[in-house]
Amino acid sequence: MKRVGVLVGREKTFPEAIIKSINERGKGEVVAEYLKLGGIKFDAPPKYDLVIDRISHEVPFYRATLKRMALEGTIVINNPFWWSADDKFFNYSLGKKLGVAIPKTVLLPQKDYIEGIISESLRNLEFPLDWQGIIDYVGLPAFLKPFDGGGWKNVSKINSLEELWSEYDKSGTLCMTLQENVDFDQFVRCYCVGQEEVMIMAYDPRKPYLSGEQYVHNPDYLAPKLAERVRKDVRTLCTALGYDINTVEFAIKDEVPYAIDFMNPAPDAELASVGEFYHNWITGAVVDLVFKRLGEQRDQPRYRWDSLLSPEPSRAFAVASATEQQARTIAPQTVTTPPEKKSEASASKKAPAKRKKGQN
Repeated sequence: MKRVGVLVGREKTFPEAIIKSINERGKGEVVAEYLKLGGIKFDAPPKYDLVIDRISHEVPFYRATLKRMALEGTIVINNPFWWSADDKFFNYSLGKKLGVAIPKTVLLPQKDYIEGIISESLRNLEFPLDWQGIIDYVGLPAFLKPFDGGGWKNVSKINSLEELWSEYDKSGTLCMTLQENVDFDQFVRCYCVGQEEVMIMAYDPRKPYLSGEQYVHNPDYLAPKLAERVRKDVRTLCTALGYDINTVEFAIKDEVPYAIDFMNPAPDAELASVGEFYHNWITGAVVDLVFKRLGEQRDQPRYRWDSLLSPEPSRAFAVASATEQQARTIAPQTVTTPPEKKSEASASKKAPAKRKKGQN
């Protein structure tokens, strides 16, 4: 029997649908349940074959636990190591290099810092910032938003330099980006599961959450050629980032899809939010992914420690590497005392040398 754990926050309908579907399809051979976590022993044996993570980005204890599970061979969706290292500014830079259309973006130093950081700690920072140069590069209006996070939290539309200063002063210790505004003709949010399955959703970010007006089921919302480009860009980004569950948002202007947000490894999938059609689609796609991952040979990212701990053939590789390393290592030479010096050496070992006067 294989066990699947689901790690969640406040959401209800999506995780419940996932667990129910896995248990029905698994017929006792694959069992899904909510995780229960307490004090985690560092040498505890693995309990789950696969874990779906929906909340560790907000709970450090969960994130550390998932890394420990990965060490024991548990498949974690999404990868906690990459998720921990990722940020949106890096993603924008990567997307640009991958040929995806990205609005102009500038990373800004934080306004405030944690206790203990003083002016001397920040000697590498330019001061004052060239605010006008930043505005000239990005253009106005623009969006000020955190370099990490989601859910449109702490996002402000900026129409002037004075507004930028005002909103920046409120950002506290958050590291922010300023991004070019795309006056879009169309807007889509795309689910991507397994770095392959893509669902394009007509989406209006200007509508209130849970209004029932954000998501519209319209299969013909995008022209076929544009829809194909969007799918291609979604797969390119999610494959490069290594996310098995993600959403990518595009602001589309003059038939060009600009990717404005694609770091959403725990995307909204609640029934009341996304609607029945999209809720059912993402549930089915994730359940299919779970059974696919459980049934295939592990092809997880390799880590430095992984080559030393994994079974064959990785272990054989590690042993071979260790043997090669040993062969390249120069062993300490044994110093042989000449016969005529042996008596002197023996005597020196028996009696310590006399200290000179005044020596400690």
